[in-house]
Amino acid sequence: MTVLPDDGLSLAAEFPDATHEQWQHLVEGVLRKAGKDVSGTAAEDALSTALEDGMRSRPLYTARDAAPDPGLPGFAPFVRGGRPEGNTAGGWDVRQRHTTAADGVVLADLENGVTSLWLVLGDAGIPVSSLGDALDGVYLDLAPVVLDAGAETEAAAHALLALYDERGVPKDAARGNLGADPLGHEARTGTSLPFAPAAALARRCAEQYPGLRALTVDALPYHEAGGSAAQELGAALATGVAYLRELTGAGLTVEQAAAQLEFRYAATADQFLTIAKLRAARRLWARVTEVSGASSAQTQHAVTSPVMMTRRDPWVNMLRTTVATLAAGVGGADSVTVLPFDHALGLPDAFARRIARNTSTILIEESHLARVIDPAGGSWYVERLTDELAHAGWDFFQRIERAGGQAAALRSGQLRDDLAATWEARTGKLAKRREPVTGVSEFPHLAEQPVVREPAPEPPSGGLPRVRRDEAFEALRARSDAHLAATGARPRIYLAALGPAAAHTARLTFASNLFQAGGIEPVTEGTFEESGATEACLCSSDAVYEEQAAEVAGRLKAAGAAHVFLAGRPGDHPGVDGHVFAGCDAVAVLSATLDRMGVS
Repeated sequence: MTVLPDDGLSLAAEFPDATHEQWQHLVEGVLRKAGKDVSGTAAEDALSTALEDGMRSRPLYTARDAAPDPGLPGFAPFVRGGRPEGNTAGGWDVRQRHTTAADGVVLADLENGVTSLWLVLGDAGIPVSSLGDALDGVYLDLAPVVLDAGAETEAAAHALLALYDERGVPKDAARGNLGADPLGHEARTGTSLPFAPAAALARRCAEQYPGLRALTVDALPYHEAGGSAAQELGAALATGVAYLRELTGAGLTVEQAAAQLEFRYAATADQFLTIAKLRAARRLWARVTEVSGASSAQTQHAVTSPVMMTRRDPWVNMLRTTVATLAAGVGGADSVTVLPFDHALGLPDAFARRIARNTSTILIEESHLARVIDPAGGSWYVERLTDELAHAGWDFFQRIERAGGQAAALRSGQLRDDLAATWEARTGKLAKRREPVTGVSEFPHLAEQPVVREPAPEPPSGGLPRVRRDEAFEALRARSDAHLAATGARPRIYLAALGPAAAHTARLTFASNLFQAGGIEPVTEGTFEESGATEACLCSSDAVYEEQAAEVAGRLKAAGAAHVFLAGRPGDHPGVDGHVFAGCDAVAVLSATLDRMGVS
């Protein structure tokens, strides 16, 4: 009997290592079958995915894709986390956002898993004068409070500090953030605020409240204006640098100034990009503090992206926010806010708030996600993406600095233009469904009952725009809804399935999904005359089209079809007026179709 060495990999050791070139050769064979005759690096490039900021996600990462040493948790450059213990002690801070304090929602959240409060005050939320009522029953020495009051920040901050005194909260027990963010307010509203009140609050916190921060560096305005991950990082970094300059100019040391800042980022359903973004953000900030003569870890608050939230089929938002929360936790965020699935529809109901807070609870308590520090660390892909994103974010930061800094870039319109250009490119992908939105541009449900919520307070406006991934398709569906309300029926299109099921099923499914994304009801049963449709679409294989497309299109035109589509791009056929296919501009096609149908 042969005894194998106990090295754990003895069986694998019997085989020679495969080479990168051998893998590429196998890829070449697969691509050749798909009609792509490429070889070597070009074969690998054919499987790569273009990302924003000029980056690409490759199909395979190996040790030769290694990035710079990320260090250890709690040590510069803090890529692996700002604290040596990470979130292992009890998970991340579960922070819920509130724009109203009605019906005991604040206490309900705290009693059921939430560990800190994010209160929106002023015109966009709770009146500053009602702050005491909003926090009635809250143990302020246990629950950190984060304020978001815009132009009323100074009044709100003084009201909270007075509340601490009234309730006998020791100064060293106060936790949270007073929420001063003059540049964030300007990005939201176009109105500038003096920095002096923020500096005064920072000095007071530094001297009297060791657990309280005064300023937030909110990157959400840039994300919500359509910015990429690198642009979000660069704008946040430029804002943080501007605040460091102001605070040190007001007499704080670099260490004191950095300790007064908390950074807020968007977490999206692109889990790897979110993980890399949070890791890269800590690396970038470590570099800033290093050249400023200090060493400071960035404190991060991640918020599930409002841009990705949809108004149609909002239940899918639960899945999006779950992935985003997982990414935020893996990326090392100190605090995470899960926006309720009905966030885009108005004020969340009790069920939505419960699902939102339980999302973090499940990931922390049941999935044990916080038990490992930086679980994605060491992945060649994550480390390489972190490095590339850090460089892209630094480049954008330098572009802002060359423009005179964050305030100058905002006021000159440069930042707005940069974000708009990125969003324009992304809307093209959304329109072509290259970036699918489940329940909206993919697999929509026309018969769904609308989810109605009480209107939420209007958010600040006048500055950078707020965009959503669903907005173009939402406009089409709104046209269809208005037509349904006026006529009792949705606009319809007749889908003519030609040949056997094996020939037409794929394109029939594709066409049905595409037209429903625009609120156009597909009809597949009966004849065209019985369908109530004014347009038709042929669905089958290229071979069947060659035999039947011209004849069937002619019959449909004779029966009254004003426009006949063909699903796919097999070539021109008599009687066919247009094509729908993967990669076509679905928004343009659907809008033109509704126009022809008289749906305004």
